[in-house]
Amino acid sequence: MGKDIITRSIEDEEIKQFATYYEGRMLFVDNLQKLDPQTSVKVEAFVAVLCLKGKASLFVNDKFHEIHENELFICHPNIILESSMISIDFECRCICLSPEYVKQLAMISSNSWDVHFFLEKTPILPLTPDDVRTFCWYYDLLKLKSTSNHHKHKKQLMDALFMAFLYEFHDTLERFFTLNPPTYKSSESLFKAFIDNISASYPKSRSVSHYAKQLNVTPKYLSAVCKQISGHPASYLIDQCVIKDINFLLLRTEKSIKEIANELDFPNISFFGKYVKKHLGASPRQLRDKQKELS
Repeated sequence: MGKDIITRSIEDEEIKQFATYYEGRMLFVDNLQKLDPQTSVKVEAFVAVLCLKGKASLFVNDKFHEIHENELFICHPNIILESSMISIDFECRCICLSPEYVKQLAMISSNSWDVHFFLEKTPILPLTPDDVRTFCWYYDLLKLKSTSNHHKHKKQLMDALFMAFLYEFHDTLERFFTLNPPTYKSSESLFKAFIDNISASYPKSRSVSHYAKQLNVTPKYLSAVCKQISGHPASYLIDQCVIKDINFLLLRTEKSIKEIANELDFPNISFFGKYVKKHLGASPRQLRDKQKELS
């Protein structure tokens, strides 16, 4: 089992030490070899890692993935990452963006909810040689321009380059699934805010009313909007997020079941056990015992 979860943003000194370039909104990394493979990190940033050589394995919300040459790993904020192995010959290009900066980029935020769900299920994408060259070209150009002090409109230039890069990325994503064009409906804005609120909260409230109050709508209306857009009511979406936290704490940390129940704000260990049994089909102890048998 792993260690406790550490929360990291691109502003943390522990993250900056890996950077080949850093400023408040973005961070570039060329070498991930020094990462501690035993550290579980809740990343408060958008992260894109392109593998150029070698391979690496990692757990994303406790699901095992392996990235190989010419594959791109992407994660949204508040996803729990734990690296398992990085090969000696591993080479990569990594871009990290702060959530605040991404919110300013309308192209991402306009349809972020469907991208979010897709990348949560499929965080690693195989790229063509042309895709890889394009990614590296933008990476090198962005890093070059970001380190230059001779541009009067440096911020505007960086924003324009990122938008161009995102259009390229948008076209790449459409090879894997259909991106719905933004409609700018109030219902989609509400749904996006709901998903953002769940993702950003810890421990997560299991009450639809809690999020409805934050968003100034009724629980019934919030659930209806979720059903219309995602096919699932708000309660289902909340439970899926809570279960991810439970799974990680049960299977990837050494915390006691009582400690986990308290950390996730369950009223008592009995209620926690019933919740886990309902959604995962086994008690917390049974899930841990099964994990030990498979280890």
